[in-house]
Amino acid sequence: MNNKINLSFEEMWEKIMACNQTYDGLFYTAVKTTKIYCRPSCKSRKPKKINVEFYDDIQKVESAGYRACKRCQPEVELSPHTQLIKKVTAYLINEYKQRLTLQDIANYVGISPFHLERLFKQETGETPRAYLEKIRIDKAVYFLKNTSYTNLEVCYEAGFQSPSNFYKVFRNLKYCSPSEYRNLVRS
Repeated sequence: MNNKINLSFEEMWEKIMACNQTYDGLFYTAVKTTKIYCRPSCKSRKPKKINVEFYDDIQKVESAGYRACKRCQPEVELSPHTQLIKKVTAYLINEYKQRLTLQDIANYVGISPFHLERLFKQETGETPRAYLEKIRIDKAVYFLKNTSYTNLEVCYEAGFQSPSNFYKVFRNLKYCSPSEYRNLVRS
């Protein structure tokens, strides 16, 4: 089962600074100075960037000599469906640019679309579609902050199929348009 995600160091750093639960279990933050590793959503004091390493597997981080954080307990699986949800979220993160249907995702993990949606909502509090939209908006925000792409280029690079849907979802999640957001972060 491949749960490896393709995120840059900077993107993972942004996720831990935002305490983003979306990425829990998909990567771990290891702090070189304390020899402790955490979930991305850990509420503990944030380390200096130069002291951080990221691992995508709990065995790798522990074999590197790190111990689990006592606050967020990254070694504890909270549900019997954790592995399935990790597999789905890793798939969504890696395939965010593709046109994905619930059937595509269900086929990937080998369960029915109805069962997938019910389990996913039970575990994460949202549907796979809403989760995918959040991932795409995270990517769009990253592109708006760090590139000179036009809004249309950001739309397609973030995996949206239509600009109108991109603008609607962006406004719903960020409470402003992509142009307004870019102006806010660059000023």
